[in-house]
Amino acid sequence: MHILLTGANGYIGMRLLPTLLEAGHTVTGIVRSIPRFPSSQFRPFIASNQLTLLEGDFLGDLPPVPEDIDAAYYLLHSMGTGSDFAEREAECARRFTSWIKSRQVIYLSGLVPKGSLSTHLASREKVNDLLRQGPTPVTTLRASIIVGSGSASFEIIRDLAEKLPFMITPKWTANRCQPIAIRNVIGYLTGVLEHEETLGEEFDIGGPDVLSYRKLLLGYASARHLKRLIIPIPFFTPGLSARWLYLVTAASYPLAKSLVQSLVNETICQDERLSRLIPQDLLTYEQAIDKAFVRIAQNKVPSSWFDSLASGNLDPAFLQSVQVPSHGILSDKQTFPLKSEREQAITSVWSLGGAKGWPSMNWAWKLRGWMDRLMGGTGIRRGRRHPTELFPGDALDFWRVVLSDRGHPQSSARLILAAEMKMPGEAWLQFEITDDQLIQTATFRPRGLLGRAYWYAVLPLHWILFPRMAKRLAAGE
Repeated sequence: MHILLTGANGYIGMRLLPTLLEAGHTVTGIVRSIPRFPSSQFRPFIASNQLTLLEGDFLGDLPPVPEDIDAAYYLLHSMGTGSDFAEREAECARRFTSWIKSRQVIYLSGLVPKGSLSTHLASREKVNDLLRQGPTPVTTLRASIIVGSGSASFEIIRDLAEKLPFMITPKWTANRCQPIAIRNVIGYLTGVLEHEETLGEEFDIGGPDVLSYRKLLLGYASARHLKRLIIPIPFFTPGLSARWLYLVTAASYPLAKSLVQSLVNETICQDERLSRLIPQDLLTYEQAIDKAFVRIAQNKVPSSWFDSLASGNLDPAFLQSVQVPSHGILSDKQTFPLKSEREQAITSVWSLGGAKGWPSMNWAWKLRGWMDRLMGGTGIRRGRRHPTELFPGDALDFWRVVLSDRGHPQSSARLILAAEMKMPGEAWLQFEITDDQLIQTATFRPRGLLGRAYWYAVLPLHWILFPRMAKRLAAGE
């Protein structure tokens, strides 16, 4: 079967793609930037033409629609970022509907609660309506909280339960939801492929447990052998709750706001038809947590919500260029001879940030992250998806990977990071490793007089931080 997969390098797409390929399907993946796609993980499938990648933007230029598509997955989602996100999501759906030619479209949406819908869920439903106005039968799956390593909901629950010994929570945490394991979501997404009884239908999907959001937190804490006290109070408004999530967890404020608005209502399956049409072993909430931590412990998290550009504030155009500006800039360049094997130095550079931290004045990086968070930036709590792997587009604390080329013995290794922190200008951090030296360059393009004042204000800190960091990286530390 020939399948078209939109959002192939998104959170769900990266979980679904290997399953489709291993089942023998031919897949055409649509991504906004092919360099962002981790092609090395799928090299055998690309070499055999079982996987083809096309570059396209449903708000911009699109390639010609592939021939002989049997089914198409619509997995595009802006995660509620930007004041016009609903309009952008609707326009993507309209363009997709007029562009695609297939026998089935499969769309993953959110469970619709009783009562008024949040802006986020209303947008999801608008997309569903627009897809159904097209000529192709649409199979819609609606899920509540998806539990899996790297999912936004799971990582927020993880942040709260791991960091806070006691929590003051709003009264809506008594509302119930029906979480579902990512494994079961993928099982349903693949199970409805050309399933005649699912064409044109809408289904709710959920796991076997119906739990309050409070029990989600306590259930996670129990699975991790943590003792947590939760105290509900009545005066936590949704706006205040969103700001609290933003300050305490790695979620961006727009994402926290969208999630809180959606959580105020109960999200429970209203029908169980699909569980009878496509039977599978549904994991309990506790089992789903255990599966997630097996992935985390093995460093095999294939995708994470914070690798989405929606988790930060970087212009996507940055990822289309691998050149750091050379005009109108201020910079700091450090060059040190390698004191270790070349590959060891490369590994040290590619391991920056995340749980390992930074090799020079790590406290200063953390302080800068907290300052950024207080100013509405991303902070450093996103961490990184993998301790040593980096692909273009990956999040790395408050940086975004623009270029990741480990090179080979005849060429230099290069890593370029673009800053997503709040500052009066634009910043890059670049590393180049040759046969015998490491070159580290911090580049800043100031925005007006305030930008220049910012650079010179932190310059004394740079005089200590940057030389020490480059020296330690050159030593393979």
